[in-house]
Amino acid sequence: MTTITRIEDHHVPAVDLPFERVPEPTPVADLSARRKGLFIRLGAGIALAALAYGAYDALVAARHVTTDNAYVGADMAQVTPLVGAPVREVLVEDSQMVKKGDVLVRLDDTDARIALDKAEADLAQTERRVRGLSATDAGLDAQIAARAADQARAAAGVVSAQADFDKAAIDLKRREALAASGSVSGEELTLARNAQATAAANLHSAQAQVALAAANRTAAVGTRDASHVMIANTSVDTNPEVLAARATRDQARVDLDRMVLRAPFDGVVSHRQVQVGQRVQAGQSLMVVVPDKSLYVDANYKEGQLAKVHPGQTATLTSDLYGSTVVYHGRVVGFSGGTGAAFAVVPAQNATGNWIKVVQRLPVRIALDREELTEHPLRVGLSMNADIAVAP
Repeated sequence: MTTITRIEDHHVPAVDLPFERVPEPTPVADLSARRKGLFIRLGAGIALAALAYGAYDALVAARHVTTDNAYVGADMAQVTPLVGAPVREVLVEDSQMVKKGDVLVRLDDTDARIALDKAEADLAQTERRVRGLSATDAGLDAQIAARAADQARAAAGVVSAQADFDKAAIDLKRREALAASGSVSGEELTLARNAQATAAANLHSAQAQVALAAANRTAAVGTRDASHVMIANTSVDTNPEVLAARATRDQARVDLDRMVLRAPFDGVVSHRQVQVGQRVQAGQSLMVVVPDKSLYVDANYKEGQLAKVHPGQTATLTSDLYGSTVVYHGRVVGFSGGTGAAFAVVPAQNATGNWIKVVQRLPVRIALDREELTEHPLRVGLSMNADIAVAP
């Protein structure tokens, strides 16, 4: 029979080993090692991120300037009447698309038609008066000749009256000489004296007739000259009075045409403020027509972003309306003449009080592609994201 002896039943003497026993790691040492590894990895990540950012800034960001402070704008047309009149008809509504030349509003043209008829009548009357001046000019020459003849006849009458007066004076002297000797009666002497007085009166009357004839001829010459001035170097069509009457007629015709207000270009009707029956005044805003294709974007860039931006550079834009899937392409047109603060109703007073510098923004005008606007229409005031390529 085999006997099994248990090891633990025998005493084994202790033996000194030639090396020390390695202690087991403690929890504190393990945490420190893991923290050190995390810091190493974090530092490596930050270094890689900085390297990537530097590469992006040098290769991409430095070649573009972007902003989300950009909005769609347009040169809108204020539809205003040029003459005052009651509104007879309004043919459009807000948000309605219109084409250039479409009728928007019709005004009551009753007064304008009456004014045109009166202007045409005044023109016809003026033309007749000018023709009459031309016709009477020749007649005035004949009147001058007649007055000259009257003047000559009056002069002849003066000569005749002078002769009668001279004869009467001689007869009176003879009878006065004979009266002393009694050869001539007193009655005959009286008759001679009366004849001389009558001849003198006739002489004065003839002289007055000469003056009257001369005055009449002068008046006729003045009338002829005044009439001649009115028609000198002109025809009926070029006479100043006719031209003035024709201008009044044309103005009345233009006022009649202005009774119909039309769309100035293709666009969308907005902000309609007119109703049928309302009496409008010249210059009153009735509605606004916003173009649907002639749109642009005013991108408000910070002043520090504009060092390399200049007109002619290309830009890509996206709208909040369509999202990043729809990209518009544009071109820088120019810069505003001043920042928004410069044109504010109450501009900043930087020279007074405590001052804190605020980075200013300058609007940059970007023109949009018409074909892209046709495919994806925009409206004034929509938000945009603008990216201008400034790479050389």
